[in-house]
Amino acid sequence: MKTIKEKTKKLTGSKAMIQALEQEMNRDDSIFVMGEDVGKYGGIFGSTTGLFDKFGGERVMDTPISETGFIGAAVGAAAEGFRPIVELMFVDFHGVVMDQIYNHIAKIHYMSGGAVKLPIVLMTAVGGGYSDAAQHSQTLYASFGHLPGLKVVAPTFPHDIKGMLISAIRDDNPVIFMFHKTLQGLGWMDQIDASLGDVPVNAYTVPLNKANVVRKGKDITIVGVQMMTVEALKAAEELAKKGIEAEVIDLRSIKPIDKETILKSVAKTHHLLVVDEDYLSYGITAEISAIVASEGFGDLNAPIGRLAIQDVPIPYSRVMEKFVIPDSKSIIDSVLKLITV
Repeated sequence: MKTIKEKTKKLTGSKAMIQALEQEMNRDDSIFVMGEDVGKYGGIFGSTTGLFDKFGGERVMDTPISETGFIGAAVGAAAEGFRPIVELMFVDFHGVVMDQIYNHIAKIHYMSGGAVKLPIVLMTAVGGGYSDAAQHSQTLYASFGHLPGLKVVAPTFPHDIKGMLISAIRDDNPVIFMFHKTLQGLGWMDQIDASLGDVPVNAYTVPLNKANVVRKGKDITIVGVQMMTVEALKAAEELAKKGIEAEVIDLRSIKPIDKETILKSVAKTHHLLVVDEDYLSYGITAEISAIVASEGFGDLNAPIGRLAIQDVPIPYSRVMEKFVIPDSKSIIDSVLKLITV
């Protein structure tokens, strides 16, 4: 029997987000979007372009610069049966609203004995590389992954961006949806190949709790997130020339972490390097290392490698910023310290 191939279209990360939002808003009238500059401007990173013209100001709402106000409004709306999608421009700005996030959004379902659901999606831009300095360049993955009651996802490629955003919107739990600036594919930012990919035209879902093996290998497992996955894939190509076949895992989900996929890979490769654009201390590299040390220690032939931003604010200087953010070269260097060719 002949299989009908699903129709796809080449989309950037931002276009994949827009398509997901548009399809879900067409499907469910209880969904609305709000945030700073998400209306006529279309989001500063292009995540809502065109939605205001299609759905109007009642469903795509520009808000004042009052994060505590509109995040609080989202809590009330979700408790009353709506499904708000809120964009807070930069993840760095979430400090303003952490009370609403960790004391309300993350806990109300639990404290109400399951009687109140808060199906909120908080979308936010993460990542450095553009000399945006210390207050606009963080990822803070682990800061949100640490909080019980939240799901936290950080997809890399356009296919996963659309599928995971749809899954997040349909989930009855609050989800922090982190999109990386570099992977949006915007014309005024550096364009990279990873920001463009084949995306099914119709709606589909990608699980919020599964990592993805994006390159198979037998010698070492490299776990990355977003741009660190992209850099790990570049490094793997160079390592292959040296006779080292790296298996690259795109983590995708910060909370929960798909430990089964990671442990299965380490059982095959017997080496592990975790790469993160977040800070080194108390971060994803530490969490994944602890999981593998606790549950897969017998499979390791060498100590676990950890590569992340050292515990310093992200510098404004492009040269200094490039120095602190891991890249393919630093990944290769770390691998070669773990494996003797």
